[in-house]
Amino acid sequence: MHIQPKKSLGQNFLIDKNIQKKIINACNLNSEDIVLEIGAGLGDLSAPLASAARRVYALEIDSRLYPQLEENLTYYENCQIIKSDILEFNLKKFLKEEKIKQKIKVIGNIPYYISSPIIEHLIGYRDNISVVFLTVQKEFARRVVACPGSKTYGSFSCFVQYYAFGKILFEIKKNCFKPVPKVDSCFLSLEFRDQPAVKVTDEEKFFKLIRTAFNQRRKTLRNSLDGVVETMVLEKFFDQSGIDINIRPEDLSLEQFAALAEKSQKIS
Repeated sequence: MHIQPKKSLGQNFLIDKNIQKKIINACNLNSEDIVLEIGAGLGDLSAPLASAARRVYALEIDSRLYPQLEENLTYYENCQIIKSDILEFNLKKFLKEEKIKQKIKVIGNIPYYISSPIIEHLIGYRDNISVVFLTVQKEFARRVVACPGSKTYGSFSCFVQYYAFGKILFEIKKNCFKPVPKVDSCFLSLEFRDQPAVKVTDEEKFFKLIRTAFNQRRKTLRNSLDGVVETMVLEKFFDQSGIDINIRPEDLSLEQFAALAEKSQKIS
């Protein structure tokens, strides 16, 4: 059965069998694991996942794929197809209905254009998830795991790293997909922390400060936060931290952003 991938859904089917095996091995599944797969496609990963885990819930939004997907998973009684969009999927409610109390693993080859919303959505369910494994665009993966001082480090890096340990497990060449995308991919892991990376009083204000700082990343931190954080607060922060007043946002660590947020009295 030949099905043309939908560009509107950002579909790029992973067709390389060796990479599929590499992904399964990297997930290090055991017979007690419960897996939520995002974007089951035709079941190329769903079947081996079902062979390795206790239960697999295969999420797929494209109704054209259902007949073939169901046929390919006929012999896997521990694999259930869920016809839903991950961004509309209420994981907490679903786990309660299925009477699942343990943390699950999430695995998926996700559309590049909604990688950020999907990760944000999954972070919202971090109490129910132990680790996330995703195939994403190479540059996006680099943004997620970027360290302070790098050109790819930004507000999204800080947001994800606040909640999770991110790691690029391996790269995947673009010709491993059909249709062939314009860029290479990476297989990324996000292991959720038991506690956030840093302690802050108000998470909303903390992330707002970070986003504001990076909105004009070419400016110094002092200039990008002008009118947002009081001058005396910034000066005190620079003085007590021993940080150069001309530092740029991308040179500040998560811990330093947290320290600044705690000192801030005025975040509009």
